[in-house]
Amino acid sequence: MPGNTLLNGNMRKMIIVETPEALAAEGARLFAEIVACGVAANTMCAVALSGGSTPRKMHALLGREPYRSRIPWNRVHLFWGDERCVPAGNQWSNYGRAREDFLDYIAIPIENIHAMPGEVPPEEGALRYGKEIPEVFDLILLGMGTDGHTASLFPGHSALEERRKTVIPVEGGNPDIPRLTITFPVIERARNVVFLVSGREKAEPVKSVLKDHDLRLPAARAVPSEGRLIWIMDREAASLLPEEVINDQEHH
Repeated sequence: MPGNTLLNGNMRKMIIVETPEALAAEGARLFAEIVACGVAANTMCAVALSGGSTPRKMHALLGREPYRSRIPWNRVHLFWGDERCVPAGNQWSNYGRAREDFLDYIAIPIENIHAMPGEVPPEEGALRYGKEIPEVFDLILLGMGTDGHTASLFPGHSALEERRKTVIPVEGGNPDIPRLTITFPVIERARNVVFLVSGREKAEPVKSVLKDHDLRLPAARAVPSEGRLIWIMDREAASLLPEEVINDQEHH
């Protein structure tokens, strides 16, 4: 069970747990819950996965029981929010890491896995993937870097102002290699957006986003227009949130 659940308006929620392991467990639980609701409402559920290191513990849980059997994987379509433009076998491939962590262990039809085409030129890959993603995602999973970036939307980048295209090529990040990323309009149309944030090194940007609402940080702008926004953080990532902010939101 989460340590604290902090409410901020009707469609905004923050969940603070004690450890990265508890964060993974809460993320997997919420993943299964949202998929069940999406399947019940629309028979199919579209999910955009996040890359990076934070979601890997959650992915591992999804590939094991009870989630391996409980989730109706044949009704789930998996996409990615961003990807490095490398082959799937490369160590930096988000798709490749997801295969290692859980895709190879679940009964999901291969046609339900929609990897970003990292092996083709970035402009071509963005155009191709933009035609493949759904109009509305049931769930978009996001992380946040120490610079406040999310997906591959980096501070100060022209990609932050893109309103027409759904997927674009970008440069930046660590490692600094070409990437593909979804844009803010895709995030804004989602039914559920869930951030997974772990570690003390994320505490300062968490404070900047959730207390100061600093819109220079892309993560502060990743807000669904009508859907739910949920931040799941471990205690270290939430450590700089002032008590008055926590206490105020606990009483909403």
